[in-house]
Amino acid sequence: MNYVLVSDNPAPASVPTSARVETATPPENLTPPDEDATDDETRTAIPDPSAASGPKKKKKKPKKKSKAPTGDSSVAVKQTDPPTIGISKFYQGGIYPEGEVMEYRDDNNYRTTNEEKRYLDRMNSEAYNDLRKAAEVHREVRKYARDMIKPGLTIIEIAENIESAVRNLAEGDGMNAGMGFPTGLSLNHCAAHYTPNAGDKTVLQYDDVMKVDFGVHVNGRIIDSAFTVAFDPQYDNLLAAVKDATNTGIKEAGIDVRLCDIGAAIQEVMESYEVEIGGKSLQVKPIRNLNGHNINPYEIHGGKSVPIVKGGDQTKMEEGETFAIETFGSTGRGFVHSDGECSHYGKRVDAGHIPLRLNKAKSLLHTIDKHFGTLPFCRRYLDRLGEEKYLLALNNLVMSGVVQDYPPLLDVKGSKTAQYEHTILLRPTVKEVVSRGDDF
Repeated sequence: MNYVLVSDNPAPASVPTSARVETATPPENLTPPDEDATDDETRTAIPDPSAASGPKKKKKKPKKKSKAPTGDSSVAVKQTDPPTIGISKFYQGGIYPEGEVMEYRDDNNYRTTNEEKRYLDRMNSEAYNDLRKAAEVHREVRKYARDMIKPGLTIIEIAENIESAVRNLAEGDGMNAGMGFPTGLSLNHCAAHYTPNAGDKTVLQYDDVMKVDFGVHVNGRIIDSAFTVAFDPQYDNLLAAVKDATNTGIKEAGIDVRLCDIGAAIQEVMESYEVEIGGKSLQVKPIRNLNGHNINPYEIHGGKSVPIVKGGDQTKMEEGETFAIETFGSTGRGFVHSDGECSHYGKRVDAGHIPLRLNKAKSLLHTIDKHFGTLPFCRRYLDRLGEEKYLLALNNLVMSGVVQDYPPLLDVKGSKTAQYEHTILLRPTVKEVVSRGDDF
């Protein structure tokens, strides 16, 4: 998710700390899935190891009550469609799987086996596990979303279906776990920052190109990942260009790598693609004023920006940082501007204490602090919490500098834009593409 328009020379920011967790070896006594269920519909939980498989000896003390989610270790937990069962029910040990692991290159390839770096990895296992749990939720929800999204659905239906699934699987709804930021469903020439407000009647059409950008967090550790949906095959090359560019950015990223070098590699790959639309051949252009970024706990944009064109920031990536590598391609100008009704907001991390005169603004700020903190939110989230007639107060918070608004970002009308994005973790030993899945 990109929440800022950056200049060619953004200022460097502070470096967050991260951690890792060792992957647990799954038990051998996994209950097999139902033979009639498909892989997309069924996931089998780990049965409770405390359940006995035969008669107990009379002299032994009774075993402690099982903590298995089903209450019966012989019953497999199967995910519903739409997904409603928390992701923890499928990982009884509470250890979540690693993403794609990539070794560092050149002068940093020693890190994989270095004992000091391996120790640093183990030191922060809890934070890594939170991030991996969020990633597992994201993978499951986007699998559901790809099957669910069809022409004829309203944008608001799609958004609410995705967000409901995230809340159910993350097993939280607020500061402990849930949405990392609102579900972006930006259509066609709108590249980012569009989610429907209440009453939006927009319907997804066959000819639309829609960016699906949503975040999941667990204890403030945010997974930021996005993909693009298009039904008309004439847009296939546009999507392929952006996906290839994002994977290039991931490949180039690493400890001590300059941000500007990543941007140059991304631009070269994306501009090598052309797309034929309506019989006209168009070069795919990177949207030069959108970019990736680092992520801090409860802060979607940590201050460092990863450009998708050459030139600009020579700041280096550093050990322990988490980055969202995202690229945007366009058949238009390759430059976006703000326009349209705003839906995205977020409390400023650096706001500090600002006196407010409007009582409704004070009350609304209390709601924001309690349910979102510095995580981005949208107007539908305030509606869901029962807030009414809050627009004046919300605008007051924006004008006071407490809250930042993020209006839709548009290229020229008639153009098509696409986006792909993954969250990567620069561990002391290896680079981990935490949000990587079978889909992309």
